[in-house]
Formats: sequence, structure tokens, C-alpha cells
Amino acid sequence: MNHASTTVNACGRLIRVINTAGPRHPLPVITQPAVCCSPLIGRILDGAAAERLASALKALAEPTRLRLISLVAAHDGAEACVCDLTDPVGLSQPTVSHHMKVLVDAGLLEREQRGKWAYYRLVPGALNALADQLATGIGR
Repeated sequence: MNHASTTVNACGRLIRVINTAGPRHPLPVITQPAVCCSPLIGRILDGAAAERLASALKALAEPTRLRLISLVAAHDGAEACVCDLTDPVGLSQPTVSHHMKVLVDAGLLEREQRGKWAYYRLVPGALNALADQLATGIGR
């Protein structure tokens, strides 16, 4: 004996349920699809974009690197020599160079060698693009 009933699923949608197993073993069979999720209306990140975003966020997840980015941005022309960055962060030149390499590899800074010193500058629009990806690819 089959008994049909209408019930509300976890998302608050009405669904029709048929009990086909009889009174001893009530196993409901859903006859209408239970649409539980809202439709996608925004864009989602593809795999490559998610990898790039994760790489940039990982690079920025270190407080020293955030300070270094702000130091470069604060210098005249948004460009700084590695020799100008060691004292403000209180780290050795090799350690600062390592952090700067991570930021370059993440696409946030550009590096130019001038004699024995390396100069760094912000990649134009890199931080804005990162913020846009977060806002449109994830947040909105």
C-alpha cells in the first residue's frame, strides 16, 4: 500500500513523498526533485584563477610581506631598493630578499637589478585586480 504525503525539505521547499515500503519499513521515495540551492547568478572562480588567487593571498598572509608591500608603495615612485627595506622591518638583506622574491613570484612586485642592488616596484594594478577578484569572484 502506497501512501503519498507532502512535506517540507531542509531548505523549506515542498516535496511530494511516497511511502512504498509499507508500514513496517517506511522508506520514502521523492517524486519531485528537491531543489535545495539557490541558482548561481554570479561568476565563480575556475581552477587556474583560484590557484593564482591562492598564491597571491598566501604571499600576502605573512605580516612582514604586507609591511614590505606598504614600504615599496610609500617610496617615491612606488619603487624601493632592497637596501632601503632592511632597517624598517628589522631583518637582514637576505631575509628581505627572500620575502621580496615570494612577492615577485606571486605577481605583486616587479624586480629590476641595478648593479649590485635589486629594486622593486608594485606591478601596476596587481593589488586592485586582487581586490576585484575577491569582490566579484567570491564576494558578490
